[in-house]
This record gives sequence, C-alpha cells and structure tokens, in this order.
Amino acid sequence: MLPNQLTPEHFAAYPPEARQLATKQLSLLQRLPLAFLPLLLRELIVYDWKFPAERIDLDRQFTYLAHPQILTTAMAPFAQLRMTRELEQTDWVNSPAVFSEQLSAHLWATHQIDTFRNAAVDYVGKATASAPDPPLPTHRLGIGIIGQGVAKNDYRLFRKLRPQGTYYTQIKHNGGVQTLLAAAAARAKTHPVPYGHWYIDGATSLPVPEGVSRISYSALATPRTALQSRMLKTYEASVFDPEAFRTMLAQMKPEDVGLASGADGLLNRFQLSLLTEGSGTQVFATTFVQWAARETLRRAQPLTIVARFTPRQRDKQMNELLAESQRKPELDPQGSLVDADMGAYYTWLNQQRLPGEDKSAFLVWFEDHDEALAIAPSLERGKRSDTPTELADLIARLA
Repeated sequence: MLPNQLTPEHFAAYPPEARQLATKQLSLLQRLPLAFLPLLLRELIVYDWKFPAERIDLDRQFTYLAHPQILTTAMAPFAQLRMTRELEQTDWVNSPAVFSEQLSAHLWATHQIDTFRNAAVDYVGKATASAPDPPLPTHRLGIGIIGQGVAKNDYRLFRKLRPQGTYYTQIKHNGGVQTLLAAAAARAKTHPVPYGHWYIDGATSLPVPEGVSRISYSALATPRTALQSRMLKTYEASVFDPEAFRTMLAQMKPEDVGLASGADGLLNRFQLSLLTEGSGTQVFATTFVQWAARETLRRAQPLTIVARFTPRQRDKQMNELLAESQRKPELDPQGSLVDADMGAYYTWLNQQRLPGEDKSAFLVWFEDHDEALAIAPSLERGKRSDTPTELADLIARLA
C-alpha cells in the first residue's frame, strides 16, 4: 500500500488520541512519501503516551508541513529515494518501527543513507525553527547525587564538570538528600507543570509530594525480573536472533511485565521503555539512572530533575547478571562512584541541549561527603571554594 491509499479505517488499531489526530491529518498523511511517512507514524502511534513537550513537537511538525510549498520542498529528497515492493507491502501503518528498521537496512544496502540522513537533519532543523518553544516558567535545575556507600575515595571527582562551575570542598551536608529533594518539591509547588519535575533513584526512592514524578530501580524489581527471565531464555536458546529479540522487546506492553494497569499509563509506558530500549538498564542501577535521566530530559524536558545514583552489582557474565532475582547481587560502591561521576556529567550535557540552557543550573554532590560541584550563570567557572558552605544554602542559590 502507498500513502495516497490511506483511509481512516487504516488507523482503527491506534490508541484513541492517536487515531483522532491521524484522521484529522489524513489529507496531509496521504501526500507524504513512503520513505518519510512511517517515521512520522512511529511517533504518532504512541501519541497517547507522549509527554506534553513531545506532543508540542509533533503538533509543530504537522503545522509546518501544512504549508503546501514547504511540504513540497521538505519532502522532495525523501520522494526521490528508491523504494522496493517489499517495503510497500510492509504493514507500515500498524508497525512503523519494524518498517523503520527495514528501511534503514535498505538505505544502507542501496547507498542512499547519506541522502536520507541529510534530508532528515535539514527537515528536523527547519521544523523545529518554524515555531518558538513556549517560554519556561523558570530556569531548569539538575541535581546529581553520587557515591552512596563509599567511605573513602581516592578518585578525582567532577573532573569533566570542574571547568564549567565552582568546586566546593567543605560542604556541610546534614540531611543532604532530604534537603535536595525538598528543593525539588518546592520548585514543583511553585511551578506546577505536568511531568515537569522528576526524582530518579537507583535504589528505593524516598517520599516526595505530589507534583514530582518518581521512578526508582527497586520499585521496578518485578518488571525487571520478568524481563530478565525472558532475556535469559533468549540468550540461552540454541539460535539467537537479535532482530527478533529486539522486535519482541519493542512489542511488549506494561502489563506483560507486571506494571499496574491502574497506575499512570504514561509513566508506566515510559518506565517500560527504559527497560526495553536501554542497554544494561535491566541489571545495573547506575546505568538505569543515567539512561532514565537522559530519556527524561530528552522526552519530558523537565524544569527539575534529581538523579540519585546508588551502587550497582559487579560486572559478571550475562547469565549471572540476568539471574539477579535468584541471588543477592555483589555490589561495587567504588566502581559505581566512577560510573555515577560520568553519569552526572552526561546528565548535565543532556540538560544543556534543551531550550534555556544559558540560564540553567546544575549541582552534583558526593553523598554524605564534603564535595560538590555547582554550575550556574551566577557562579564562576573553573573555581575552587574551600569555604565551609551549607548544602541548603548552595541549593537555594541554584533553585
């Protein structure tokens, strides 16, 4: 089937809001080339489970393509790509992710991948620039908490972040974690934005008030165990098909791994994606927190994010890692500190990719220790401070 043959009935299996939007935009979808349309449908089919920031972006694309001249110019490079009959016969309406994988293989095999990539980069840039982002109610604040369980450390912390801000060596931190969470909660109360404030914990999360979205590695123990069991059976099979395995993960639903159906459906879908799309998120707490922070910033674009890294299990053979529920994992606090230090750096980088980066602030603190690093427009870059400083005072300056 080709795009110009689309009818409203083709979207009958889509979730309600996605189906309504597809029907509304049907005349536009019919004019898009096959090399592009399924990629747009890949985003549209999960519209019901998109965060507000993602919906704004998709709606902006439809507005951008609604102009006939822009549509013709933007889609010309995609329309010129050579397709195959097999791709046309794929169920790209209901399985756009599968089509995307097949399209990628086809473009590489036919040496068209550079043309596609250049066209995609140009399209995304122009579509994004076609309408300004909504103004932020306040600046963004990122908080990284690292090093739980490390008594003595000889590793030079914050080496990647020190040139960007002020390094504090005498932080007074009584009740430190609660202090930082209280700052996040206060921002959520002052600026109540749906999915605008997040707390991600590599162990069991501490209580936070409504208005702060919460994810923890420990709370996902049941879904992780279910997923680990499936992964272990796949790895131990006589024939391992990585593409079939990836397709299986992509088609899983929250209820397949024990995520409660009565809870926040959007948050459940997001948590499932962290476990099925991330590499190592099923077995390593530090990897889970880093990936969760990355995806939260990329998708939800929050005003506040607190990422608390905790010790992960030691690296072992894959079958041992996936049998976590059958044994007590051996933890590696010192190695986890190194992981978390780099994870905090990546979290700051991902925050800086969002609008308003010139006004954003970031704090990373060595949990239960005197070291911290703060970045903000009001703080000097590359400076060291040996002055005793209350953690509560520092976060108040940033928040």
